[in-house]
Amino acid sequence: MKLLNFKKNGQVRLGVLTAAGVVDIAAAAQAFELEAPSDIHELLESGSAGLAAADATAAQAVEVRSESYIFPESSIEYAPSVTKPAKIICVGLNYRKHAEETNAPIPEYPILFNKFSNTLASQGDTVLLPKTSKEVDYEAELVIVIGKRAKDVSEEQALDYVFGYSNSNDLSARDLQMRTHQWMLGKCCDGFTPLGPYIVTTDEVGDPNDLTIRCTVNGEVRQSSHTSDMIFNCKEIISYISRHMTLEPGDIILTGTPEGVVLGYPADKRVYLQDGDVVTIEIEKLGSLTVTMKQEV
Repeated sequence: MKLLNFKKNGQVRLGVLTAAGVVDIAAAAQAFELEAPSDIHELLESGSAGLAAADATAAQAVEVRSESYIFPESSIEYAPSVTKPAKIICVGLNYRKHAEETNAPIPEYPILFNKFSNTLASQGDTVLLPKTSKEVDYEAELVIVIGKRAKDVSEEQALDYVFGYSNSNDLSARDLQMRTHQWMLGKCCDGFTPLGPYIVTTDEVGDPNDLTIRCTVNGEVRQSSHTSDMIFNCKEIISYISRHMTLEPGDIILTGTPEGVVLGYPADKRVYLQDGDVVTIEIEKLGSLTVTMKQEV
């Protein structure tokens, strides 16, 4: 199933993408007098029962069809695919070729850092290039969306705690990032985590470490890789994090970026993101996520 969030009359609504269009789950449930989750976090908290209720509501909406609760995807204004993650955990230097291009040693353990909710942005948004930086870079990343509380889980069981997957762009102001040994400043500018457009459930994705991943800037391919190049795969990442902190439904994990970032070029060939650049992240089975960069004044 492909779930998404969209904005309507100033509110964020939960939608399911179907062949007939986007189903507004709350509106359809009201029309059919059904019980269904009203937002993505209620769905994540309710587990398989909530997912089944949303699926049944969407199926009935497609069968009956009405413009009051089903409409073309092209008409919606997206919201981030997870709107209120309690944790945004990121893994640095997690693709072997990316570590090599930046002349970094292969990590012995996952390198973890965090971002905050101010960084969330949506499909189709305009993201500001902060006036405090001249070196904003793109980073295509596969996102894990946690669906069940996970504490000290084994690698063999780790993927059982995943609800689904999404696209993200871990935008990074390299000049701010490298000021100190802590990367936070360069990672946490407003809008620096575009997320979406969908959460695709695990049954549709299959093995998360068997997906193509790429980034284009103004249509030019900058990153083209495969999630099998991860140093620590998805189940290893989840297990490792869960040994140190409890993961909750709605937490998201950005799993690292492949080679091809601007930072990986020789210094004299680095061209960082500019005003008007259109950046698209595409991951197999997850659709594409596009934002436009605009210089802050």
